[in-house]
Amino acid sequence: MRLDGRRESTNVDDRRGSTVKTVGGIGLGGIIIIGLITMLLGGDPVSVIQQAGSMGATQVESDYQPTAEEEALAKFTKQILAGTEDVWTALFKKMGRTYIPPKLVLFTGSVQSGCGGATSSSGPFYCSADQTVYIDLSFFTSMKQQLGADGDFAYAYVIAHEVGHHVQYLLGTLTQAHKLMSQSSEKISNQISVRLELQADFYAGVWAHNDNKMFGSIEEGDIDEGMAIASKIGDDYLQKKAYGRTVPDSFNHGTSAQRSRWLKRGLTYGDPSYGDTFSPDYSQL
Repeated sequence: MRLDGRRESTNVDDRRGSTVKTVGGIGLGGIIIIGLITMLLGGDPVSVIQQAGSMGATQVESDYQPTAEEEALAKFTKQILAGTEDVWTALFKKMGRTYIPPKLVLFTGSVQSGCGGATSSSGPFYCSADQTVYIDLSFFTSMKQQLGADGDFAYAYVIAHEVGHHVQYLLGTLTQAHKLMSQSSEKISNQISVRLELQADFYAGVWAHNDNKMFGSIEEGDIDEGMAIASKIGDDYLQKKAYGRTVPDSFNHGTSAQRSRWLKRGLTYGDPSYGDTFSPDYSQL
């Protein structure tokens, strides 16, 4: 991606080097030890965090020295976040709305969010309680090493997807969907989750389309990177990789084909109105 000279967002809380300690309770890391497959696939990270809780959690500072590579990723992340701010501010204005950008927290190891305590193994996540995206930059290294998914556009897609959940929150979609999920069977709840995730993929594509329109940011090969990562974080791909089989009723993010299709749809149209993942029959997603 072409990002030279692009501004960096100031809506970033850099907590790298801080860790969460627990007193009188079990930290999230002691409750769930999960790998990359679960990080990308295993349900809504926020619900896991809420179930685990954060009893007695405190943030502890340490002497942390990031590598040059990590600092470059931090700058990149801030530039992508700035791009989402510019794009969604303009798109919300067209809708007659005001876009309130999310905060983004950079952390290492563990973090305390408005939804509770979390570890790096939770993967990037959006917490609607504090309207903040959380990410440990080591996630990008895991993407590269364990899934073979690499490239700046692939990383940008991850960030834009989480911001897509914030867009859903501002539009009321996220709250309504979570309410329906709490009243539904596990199977139906998973299907609603898939609809949310595919729409966030679509919104990531919408961002990329409009960011390129504003700044000429897309380079040759970028779209291929996006399609590659979308195909490797589908529920079916990850389940086959982990277990050698799939359990469709447990899908909660969408298949590789679905995720690629909705990302591409957003890239093609660049218009949020084309991203209704809730009206079509589930089999037609």
